[in-house]
Amino acid sequence: MTAIPAHSVANLRDLGGTPLAGGRTVRPGLVFRAGALDRFDPDRDPAVAALGIRTVVDLRTAAERAERPDRLPSGARLVVADVLADAVSESGAPAAARLRHVLADPVAAEQHLGGGRAQAVFEDLYRDLVSSPSARAAYRTLLLELADPEAGGPVLFHCTAGKDRTGWGATVLLSLLGASPEVVLREYLAVNGAVREAFAPLIEGFTAQGGDPEVALAVVGVVPEYLAAGLGEVSSCYGSMGAYVREGLGVGEESLGRLRTRLVDSPTPPLP
Repeated sequence: MTAIPAHSVANLRDLGGTPLAGGRTVRPGLVFRAGALDRFDPDRDPAVAALGIRTVVDLRTAAERAERPDRLPSGARLVVADVLADAVSESGAPAAARLRHVLADPVAAEQHLGGGRAQAVFEDLYRDLVSSPSARAAYRTLLLELADPEAGGPVLFHCTAGKDRTGWGATVLLSLLGASPEVVLREYLAVNGAVREAFAPLIEGFTAQGGDPEVALAVVGVVPEYLAAGLGEVSSCYGSMGAYVREGLGVGEESLGRLRTRLVDSPTPPLP
């Protein structure tokens, strides 16, 4: 769970080092999470370029990808896994896929998200991250990419801000690898500072135009209640995270075994 300073990639974190059951940890340098890569510049971020990313899994909608296409690290291949494809309608995409647009219009934000409605909207989003067909297909793709021994190097997965769709992906992965609920929640919440920093100019502009700062923080940040809504959906629909992954995502035991073999470090032996 290491944040990586970067000028052009927001909220970049190596999940390596995350503590797991039995004294094990996630192997470092193999799985990264982040915000969008549309501003990635290898000249400004040589440390990021040096990570050797070979696969980028983009969890964003088609509209997000078209508006701000990824700039891939040299030698990386792009895998599209649109989590919210089923949620996009004629009226638009969910707020999580329109953060910049939501924060550009305080009147509309208050109309749709004010009065405490923002939290309910995001809790519904997290239930959809579990249950919608497009989300299940996307997270299946993510896990299979992470489990693929032929992937040829580190995998980075991201959405726009790297907090909701990406946060749920990290939650599923760490839970499967054996992280405790406390560790999973800590990693989920750890992105708040980086996300708020990345969106600080938009938040300032939003509040300067009379926007409710509580709405801005509810849209840009993450809180335990959002994650609890997703975990509650897993429990009510499948009974356990393992059943959700096997039955809901269709990821079999062979793939899960490869995932653990590839990403889990053995415990450090005690000093003599």
